[in-house]
Amino acid sequence: MAVKTTFSAQEFREILSYYNLGEYQGFTPISHGSVQTNFFLQTTQGRFVFRYYENRSIGSVLFESHLIQYLKGQQYPCPALLLNRQGEAVGIYREKPYIIFEFIEGQHLEYPDEMQKRQFIQEVAQLQNITRDYQPVNKDDRWNYDIDCGRKLARQAAQRIDTTNAREKLAWFEHTLSQLQLPASLPRGICHCDFHFSNILFKDGNFAALIDFDDANYTFLTYDLATLINPFIPAFDWDSWSDFKPGDNIFDFSAARETVLEYNSYRPLSPDEKQYLFDVFKLSIMFDCVWYFERGNVSDFFEKRKIDALNNLGRDAFYQEIFG
Repeated sequence: MAVKTTFSAQEFREILSYYNLGEYQGFTPISHGSVQTNFFLQTTQGRFVFRYYENRSIGSVLFESHLIQYLKGQQYPCPALLLNRQGEAVGIYREKPYIIFEFIEGQHLEYPDEMQKRQFIQEVAQLQNITRDYQPVNKDDRWNYDIDCGRKLARQAAQRIDTTNAREKLAWFEHTLSQLQLPASLPRGICHCDFHFSNILFKDGNFAALIDFDDANYTFLTYDLATLINPFIPAFDWDSWSDFKPGDNIFDFSAARETVLEYNSYRPLSPDEKQYLFDVFKLSIMFDCVWYFERGNVSDFFEKRKIDALNNLGRDAFYQEIFG
């Protein structure tokens, strides 16, 4: 259960006293999520979601609250924020920020069908359409996924782990980052950056909402698209990659090609975005490497094998497989 901080009924009564959300009736911990603490709150006016930010600064949470208010103003399907009597979306309790969200009915589908996948891809493209010209608040309080951010986080991970393997992996990581081509002409905006199935809601078979913008940040607009495509065969994964030998053919672009085609129909990619999708995709792999920095020996590990395969394929061949 992903509850790191416990709350009593009396504490929730105290928090709700600052809102016009009815009388407290009960709460239930939410097991989904592994970072922040979440509860369902039941009042005489209905059901709400209480999120307590365990490891986010007030600036980071303000980034999220302003973004969600902007998205709701654009009729984007995501949960609304409930304001307190002072008109504020972010509260502080025990020196940590929290937000109370609208509750949206729906189901989390680990295996959506083809129609549901297309609906989801459309909403991802619309998120980038809406936020391309959005000016984020407290942008620097978020990890904005680019080369500098990746380098900083990898150095922190290597220092924390403090082993020879971690230091050597950092050297590989920094060299690989230096090979990426990400020109200033690539448009930036807001990407969600966490499309785990528990963050996507469907109702009656149709897309209902995208939730949990805890990892959203200001980055290359194609970053979300890069995380949606998987040009590798299904059998090649984090727990099975070692079954393959270096040089084995591990590519299957059919699903990736369909995803990009669907996305492009709602947000047409610029020539530069097409040309450098190869590099943004590699950047997304590098951030996976950051999150799992302790995993694998520097000589051969999952993310390195993926990068090596892409380097052997090359940017031009990748482009032809996706767009040709």
